[in-house]
Amino acid sequence: IQTSLSVSLLTVKLLLQASRTRRCLATEHVGVSQKVLKQHKVFTPRVSPQKRVEHSSAIYAVLTDDSSTTTFEEETKNIGLFSVDPALEQYKDHFKYRLKRYAEQKKLIEEYEGSLEEFAKGYLKFGLNREEGGIVYREWAPAAQEAQLIGDFNGWDGSNHRMQKNHFGVWNIKIPDFDRKPAIPHNSRVKFRFKHGNGVWVDRIPAWIRYATVDSTRFAAPYDGVHWDPPLSERYQFKYPRPPKPKASRIYEAHVGMSSSEPWVNSYREFADVVLPRIKENNYNTVQLMAVMEHSYYASFRYHVTNFFAVSSRSGTPEDLKCLIDKAHSLGLQVLMDVVHSHASNNVTDGLNGFDVGQSSQDSYFHTGDRGYHNLWDSRLFNFANWEVLRFLLSNLRWWIEEFNFDGFRFDGVTSMLYHHHGINTAFTGDYNEYFGEATDVDAVVYLMLANCLIHRILPDATVVAEDVSGMPGLSLPVSEGGVGFDYRLAMAIPDKWIDYLRNKHDEEWSMKEISWTLTNRRYSEAIVGDKTIAFLPPSWIKRCIQECLAFEDASPVIEHGIALHKMIHFITMAWGGEGYLSFMGNEFGHPEWIDFPREGNGWSYEKCKRQCELVDTDHLRYKFMNASDRAMNELDKKFSFLASTTQIVSSTNEEDKL
Repeated sequence: IQTSLSVSLLTVKLLLQASRTRRCLATEHVGVSQKVLKQHKVFTPRVSPQKRVEHSSAIYAVLTDDSSTTTFEEETKNIGLFSVDPALEQYKDHFKYRLKRYAEQKKLIEEYEGSLEEFAKGYLKFGLNREEGGIVYREWAPAAQEAQLIGDFNGWDGSNHRMQKNHFGVWNIKIPDFDRKPAIPHNSRVKFRFKHGNGVWVDRIPAWIRYATVDSTRFAAPYDGVHWDPPLSERYQFKYPRPPKPKASRIYEAHVGMSSSEPWVNSYREFADVVLPRIKENNYNTVQLMAVMEHSYYASFRYHVTNFFAVSSRSGTPEDLKCLIDKAHSLGLQVLMDVVHSHASNNVTDGLNGFDVGQSSQDSYFHTGDRGYHNLWDSRLFNFANWEVLRFLLSNLRWWIEEFNFDGFRFDGVTSMLYHHHGINTAFTGDYNEYFGEATDVDAVVYLMLANCLIHRILPDATVVAEDVSGMPGLSLPVSEGGVGFDYRLAMAIPDKWIDYLRNKHDEEWSMKEISWTLTNRRYSEAIVGDKTIAFLPPSWIKRCIQECLAFEDASPVIEHGIALHKMIHFITMAWGGEGYLSFMGNEFGHPEWIDFPREGNGWSYEKCKRQCELVDTDHLRYKFMNASDRAMNELDKKFSFLASTTQIVSSTNEEDKL
């Protein structure tokens, strides 16, 4: 039976591949053989190394002092990455320069802050914190000329709460307790008011705010910062330990807000009670939560973060999220967080961008000019060479691990961070010159190395995943071996191949060799290249599927064929594509609807922003069969650990028999 995409169902959601594996074909590389690599030019930094100069920020982040080259030579003499892939040795100047920058930055942090771990406790100093006798508020805003703390507690009049500025550009104030109670009540609104160079006063949400809410009665209202400091009796107390790190991750990726079967935003508590048991029942061992960081525009699908330390208030409070994570741990599920450090929302009123008032980049969270703006994403780009930016982002990672008990992260948009061109209009062929040259953003690479070092120091069993479409070599090798330090990277080519086949070819035209190549084409030293995809189902087929998927009737050949392909594609991808597996919620049973967040173009409707899990429970529909297949597939790995296996052999590919 011939069938095209309109016949196939599918969501094929994919796939993780681990770092420290040696299991794949040892001579394969992404799109290029070692024998055909072009000669490269010796890597040189975009800017000639300069002596470090003092700035008004605490310390200008990266030291590029030539005088330290000699002492560093011994430390970079034997880079382990080269023994893994000798073809990389011709780029040793790049790796030595990168490692030098990393080592010097880390040394500076240790010298001025005590250690990397102490440096990443910025949330104990910045923002609103309880100290003896009162609440202390600190904010880094070197461009501000004057500053005040305002909020419900003082009737939004900051004249009696003026802040003081130190020579590093940090403003601070202590609000003494009143009648033995905090002067700023828990769950009350606060803002940072400051005057910039042209004499204009502006109000902004504190950069380190831990909760932010919006007035739901006002359309498109900006968010307000909220002081979150509940009394001990109202704070959630974790009851369950973290589950042990699995041999291989079987990840269920979920968006809490759209996880309800009803057209509204779901809550953390409802997700914990209703969705988590389904995930456990289907034999996943890890949950990856999207859209946790506060983002004022819901339809951004979590990408345009406005408040980095705040949980998304649409789904509940910080205590509600803690309850969800604790419930997951009680079920033996690890919980990863989708963290967005590749860019930030360009919102001024309620986002971090509001602190940018035209100052130089060294006094801002972001680069200035074109370098500070992502044209495709309409968002701001961090200056990773800035001391206070490093403090902010590294502390953000530690905050989510220690305050909420997350077990690791999936870093979004890593490709955009790795290169000055952000991957825009760039076709990565696998030629190593594409990865190690002037296009590489070494500042960002150094930040990612520091981030991975920090995460694994404070939580050795953490799982850290990179979303990278470029296939940069060494991304998921340890920093100690010259890598960037991720544990896994998502495989990007695999879902693209399935989508291409489903859209453009009947399944009898599929090439077994192409499928085999796509599923096994990754470096022998680390897993490469893949990502999730979201369901593609034409509306005409959706309606037909719902009408024809009755279990008590004979299915049409079209439906039977589509269901069979759904099962086969999921299983071959899991079994063959890498050392872990990731599936977006709803894929386990072939969810029949696409995703469309409420926006102006659809009348702000939530109708397509939900998951119809009740279809699995409807006995007369065939969705239950696909769900059972997904459960059995995960059970098989749970029983035999084939994902973690170091043995993989492709004995033959037969085009005639499609085997």
